[in-house]
Amino acid sequence: MLTMNPNNHEMHHTHHDEHSHMHEMNHQQMTGMEHSMHMGNFKQKFWLSFVLAIPIIVLSPMMGLELPFQFSFPGSEWVVLILATILFFYGGQPFLSGAKMELKQKNPAMMTLISLGITVSYLYSVYSFVATHFFHQHVMDFFWELASLIVIMLLGHWIEMNAVSNASNALQKLAELLPDEVTKLHADGHEERLSLQAVHEKDILIVRAGDKMPTDGVILKGQSIVDESAVTGESKGVKKAIGDRVIGGSVNGDGTIQIQVTGTGETGYLAKVMEMVRKAQAEKSHLEALSDKVAKWLFYVALTVGLIAFIIWLSFTDLPTALERMVTVFIIACPHALGLAIPLVVARATSIAAKSGLLLKNRNALENAHDIEMIFLDKTGTLTQGTFAVTGVEVMDTTYSSETMLKYIGALEASANHPIATGIMNYLKEKQITPYTAQDEQNISGVGLSGSIEGKTVKIINQKELQRIGQTIDTHLLQPYQEQGNTISFLIIDDQLIGFIALGDTIKPEAQQFIAQLQQRGIEPVMLTGDNEEAAKNVAHYLNMTTYYANLLPDDKERIVSDWTKKDKRLMMVGDGINDAPSLARATIGVAIGAGTDVAIDSADVVLTNSNPEDILHFLNLAQATRKKMIQNLWWGAGYNILAIPLAAGVLAPFGFLLSPAVGAILMSLSTIVVALNAMTLTLKKGL
Repeated sequence: MLTMNPNNHEMHHTHHDEHSHMHEMNHQQMTGMEHSMHMGNFKQKFWLSFVLAIPIIVLSPMMGLELPFQFSFPGSEWVVLILATILFFYGGQPFLSGAKMELKQKNPAMMTLISLGITVSYLYSVYSFVATHFFHQHVMDFFWELASLIVIMLLGHWIEMNAVSNASNALQKLAELLPDEVTKLHADGHEERLSLQAVHEKDILIVRAGDKMPTDGVILKGQSIVDESAVTGESKGVKKAIGDRVIGGSVNGDGTIQIQVTGTGETGYLAKVMEMVRKAQAEKSHLEALSDKVAKWLFYVALTVGLIAFIIWLSFTDLPTALERMVTVFIIACPHALGLAIPLVVARATSIAAKSGLLLKNRNALENAHDIEMIFLDKTGTLTQGTFAVTGVEVMDTTYSSETMLKYIGALEASANHPIATGIMNYLKEKQITPYTAQDEQNISGVGLSGSIEGKTVKIINQKELQRIGQTIDTHLLQPYQEQGNTISFLIIDDQLIGFIALGDTIKPEAQQFIAQLQQRGIEPVMLTGDNEEAAKNVAHYLNMTTYYANLLPDDKERIVSDWTKKDKRLMMVGDGINDAPSLARATIGVAIGAGTDVAIDSADVVLTNSNPEDILHFLNLAQATRKKMIQNLWWGAGYNILAIPLAAGVLAPFGFLLSPAVGAILMSLSTIVVALNAMTLTLKKGL
């Protein structure tokens, strides 16, 4: 438990409002991790830039080559200059800002390469305009390349942002778990409704049935069954009595309780989980995309080759010729095809994934899945159903049938609202069993339920009470259920033990095959759970898993994932609860089960909308096919540059061959078309 000691008398000052604290951290996270793709509205910029680019493309030649649809008129050069200037500063702004950030981090990548291309295109074209119109020198301009590069790059980023949503609302979702107002109990006994931000440590709050716990605290009065599944991910309702701790964000069950506040703001459980999520996401942000790696090397190559070409050509020719060769190298290095190579594949992969029950939230997940070595799986909700279900009904007294026994049990549980009652009533409904009607129902504190049914005194009690009243039961009969961590309720009719009903979190039917498939692929599955050692061991044994961790708190899971990551292990984390959020953010790839909490989903890179673990195998197949297409497209895009850059620099000039800018532009256009067609051929084979 991550709460503060309630006896710490130094903690009297008011902490920040939990909500505002979380909003602040969310803002800091987005500011610190802001990627260039988040700068500006790419959709709006694309369409406005497209409108500006049309007259430029029509009125300006392509690297000196007049295209059939092009024309000019007196003063058209001025129109092109004005429109190109607006386009450079407006449409090019995201790339220039992105390049500034990359260079500040000493890590030039795609944005720097694009900025090199558009900046050189614009400045050289302005120089060309001045030289042509005021000094009557004929110098080729690159306005056409400037317009086409900006528009294509904006299109590529828009396609990718539309396909993959990177916005993380995990911290906001955590804040929403807490109520806006609370009920404070004053020393004189009167109650007051006030905002959560006005709560201090040591305050006494009243939490009624069905309400959310507003803060971490200790129960001073009352008892209840608390649903902590939204916070811990574990489906089992937790019995709470005087002296027990409660977690802010969990849901009170059927009893009214009074709690003394032990943690608010920075000291609260949710705030600590949030801090882990924020740190994990920030530390994972250094992962580099394939296209950025290629762009980084192309930037260095283009810069080096261009400068060398300038020096060599200047040694043998005049300044304008040397300058033109250098600029041609820089502009031919512009990643037209490279800029679309990845976004088109991502858009296609995202579309295929959506139809296959996968929501892709981070494109890097597609690129990094090929070398995953381990998959950490949260047990509850991932390998198991995540809900209480009847796992067995055992009859001790043969004068009663199992159906009759269930009618008695259902009669008492019908009016209860805790997870055990819900599981039992769902079971009766499934079996089409109508329970008897109970009278004089009572909740026996810490024991169970009692009532009058069919003229008989009926009780549902726990094992501790069973032993207290002197009833005995064969331990061999109970052992299989106890080993699996089941909750067992005993039925007593007129002081006689009739039988018991066991409830537990059942393993998903497809889980066993899923684990076997992972092992066949050479991926080691590891189970993480907050359950006890014996229950975890049994599930792991059933699923044939050799590695598991039990009795875990949220920070334990995050620590385990972090430790393995520090060992340079590429790993995937799969979970569904708030306690999984830090681990999902920390892992190389975080996968959330769609039926889980919003916080887990927002912290993940991939969401399984059907909550089927076998969809992880589909994701791995899709990621493998996607990465293959990405590499093919990068070769098409970068391959053109590898060939064209040295030719544009004049490496074959001594042999009488010099690549003209016009031919380079045609090759550039062809590589872009090939990249687009190749992306559209991506498919997913669903075979496991």
